[in-house]
Amino acid sequence: MSQQAVLIIYTGGTIGMTNDPATGALCPFNFDRIAKTVPEIREFGFRIDSYTLPEIIDSSDLKPELWQDLCRIIAENYENYSGFVVLHGTDTMAYSASALSFMLENLEKPVVFTGSQLPVGKIRTDGRENLITALEIAADYMNGKAVVPEVSILFGDKLFRGNRTTKINAESFEAFQSFNYPPLAEIGIHIHYNYGAIDYSPRGGSLRVHNCMDPRIAILKIFPGLRNEIVRAVIDSPGLRGLILETYGAGNAPTESGFLELIREASVEKGIVVYNVTQCQGGSVEMGRYETSRELLNYGVVSGYDSTTEAAVCKLMYLLGKTGEANETKKYLNSSLKGEITVDRVGF
Repeated sequence: MSQQAVLIIYTGGTIGMTNDPATGALCPFNFDRIAKTVPEIREFGFRIDSYTLPEIIDSSDLKPELWQDLCRIIAENYENYSGFVVLHGTDTMAYSASALSFMLENLEKPVVFTGSQLPVGKIRTDGRENLITALEIAADYMNGKAVVPEVSILFGDKLFRGNRTTKINAESFEAFQSFNYPPLAEIGIHIHYNYGAIDYSPRGGSLRVHNCMDPRIAILKIFPGLRNEIVRAVIDSPGLRGLILETYGAGNAPTESGFLELIREASVEKGIVVYNVTQCQGGSVEMGRYETSRELLNYGVVSGYDSTTEAAVCKLMYLLGKTGEANETKKYLNSSLKGEITVDRVGF
């Protein structure tokens, strides 16, 4: 590649919407004209191209097929660009960033997700700064290597690891947070990179894409008064292969015998992979620390440590699609594959 170049991939979302002068309604605009809307990008000394999905989506309609499309676009253009900026709706951005972190093996170039709370054409938009900063990070190289060679989310004045991030606010320009992992960069007058937090682990070869995501999973949030009939309905769902338990505190759940028997049945008899993540925004699951989680551990429930729910969903889909075997899936759920949980890192 003779010069730095960044590809913008527009999937949909607020950042790409503008007012139709005839109707006043919001509609997507053509990103081939992005330099007219955000003239500041002309100041960059690298080429910027754009690709708009044939059918843009509201992020609330996200399906795993979009992750496959994004991986395909990145793989097909990988040798021609220094980095990629994915413009995405905020509601499910953390899911998509988590998914691509697992699906893109041996990634050595930046894939920066960003979006906005207001359309980029609005006077007071946050989209303009988010886009400009995301482009700068996607093109930032040092000694011939990308400064941030991983999947990340840029929003407001922070750059976060994609699989450590959660949307926390529907209105604030600081809409995302990473509670259990420090920012990869903080943005002010300068971009201050946290080099110790960025993934510089050795890659094992050229880029590989893993598209076999298995969506046959469910999430069961524990709450006071949860009826066993509901748990029964979930674990009896046809074809269910994985179940994420959103538990209290450090991984605690009811000790009532009927509930525990259903979890035992799911894990031991049905072979469903049960993954325990905390409902708390910060902190970690420590199964066995309290009596209320010890029985879950005895029944083969896997600890999610400090995983976000978004990362847990995507990791479980990825592993079920890749391994096709419950015990193998459990083994790698307990391990850090792409820095998504705080345990010793392993290869896969």
